[in-house]
Amino acid sequence: MKIDLSQNNKKTKKPSLSLGYDTKLPSFKRFSNKQKEDFYREFSTLLKSGVDYNQALQILSGQQKSKFLKTIYEQINSAIVKGRPLHQAIQDFKHFSPYEYYSIKIGEDTRRLPEVFDQLQKYFARKIKMKRQVVSVLAYPVFVLFITFGVLYFMLNFVVPMFSSIFKQFGKELPGITQFVLDLSENFNTILLVFLLIVLGFVFGHKLLKANKKYRHLTSKLLMNIPFFGPLFTKIYLARFCQSFSLLLAAKTPLITALDLTEKMISFYPLKTALYHTRIDVLKGETLANSLAKHSFFTPKIISLTVIGEQINELDKMYDNLANQYNEDIDHSTKLIGTILEPVMILLIGSIVGFIMVAMYSPIFNLSKILER
Repeated sequence: MKIDLSQNNKKTKKPSLSLGYDTKLPSFKRFSNKQKEDFYREFSTLLKSGVDYNQALQILSGQQKSKFLKTIYEQINSAIVKGRPLHQAIQDFKHFSPYEYYSIKIGEDTRRLPEVFDQLQKYFARKIKMKRQVVSVLAYPVFVLFITFGVLYFMLNFVVPMFSSIFKQFGKELPGITQFVLDLSENFNTILLVFLLIVLGFVFGHKLLKANKKYRHLTSKLLMNIPFFGPLFTKIYLARFCQSFSLLLAAKTPLITALDLTEKMISFYPLKTALYHTRIDVLKGETLANSLAKHSFFTPKIISLTVIGEQINELDKMYDNLANQYNEDIDHSTKLIGTILEPVMILLIGSIVGFIMVAMYSPIFNLSKILER
C-alpha cells in the first residue's frame, strides 16, 4: 500500500494559464542550492519582522540582479495575490522539490512557516557543504588522472616512436617489456578510440537503464563496494536521510508523511527501497525502529537512537544529532581519503613514466654491454 500524496495536488492544483502567469521558464536555468539557501533565510527574516508574503516577495524580487530569479519571485507573488497558498504557488515551478512545497504546506497549516523556512535554509546549507566536501575529495584524483593520461599520450605518441626508429637499426631481438611498449605505442590511437567508444556506450546505456530497478540495484551495490569511496558515499546518503527526516519531524510532519517525502527526495536505490518498505511496515503498526532494523543499510547507531527517540518522543532531535555525527564522519573521511590519494596518484604517475623509460633504455644498456666486450 502506497500513499499517493499527489491526490491532494490534483484536487487543488489549477492550470497555470488561469492564473495569468507563465511558469515555463528557460529549462537551462537553475535555481541553485546557494540561491535557495539565501531565499529561505531572507524570507524567514522578513516574515519574523512582521512583513506579509506580498511585501516579502516584492522586497526579495527587488533585491535580485538575476532576471530569472526575479521572474520566479514575481510569478509566485502574483499567484499569492490571486488567493493561492504559498505551497501551491511554488508547486507550479519544477525548480522546487516535493520536499520543499510539502514542508511549506505543513508550515502554513501549523502557522510555523518562519521555522520551516529556517529548517529549509539549514537543509540547503548542509547540502552545499556536503557537495563541496565530495568535490574536494574527487577534484585532486580527477586532475591527476588527466595529467597522467596526458603524460602517457605524449610519451607513447612522441617519445616512444623516437626510440623505435633507433631500435630498428640494432637488428636484434628486443626485451619483452620493450616490445610491449612499442606495440602499445603503435596501436595506442586505436586503443584510445575503442576506450572512448566503450565509455560512450556506458554513458548511453546508463541513460537508457537508469530507471530499471535491477540496473539501479546492481550499480548502487558496486558503488558501495568501491574501496575508500563506497563507505563515504554510504555515509553521505545516511547523513542526507537523517538531515531531511529531522527537518520534517521538527516541522511537526506526521511520521508517515515524513517517510514518504524523504523517500521521494532520496535517489540512491538501496536507501529509497528501504524507506519504502519501512513506511509500509509503519502503516501496518510496527515501530519505526523495528521497521528500520529489517534493512542492513541502516546502522546499529541509527536503530538504537531511533528506539530512544520513540520512547521519549524526540525523534527530530535524535536524527539531528545523527546528521551532525555523520557530517563530522564525512569531514574526517574526506580529509583522510585526500591525504591517502595524494601520494598514491604521484606514485601512479611515477610508475607509468618509470615503466616506459625502463622499457626504452633497457635495449640501450644491453647494447652498451655488448660493445664493451
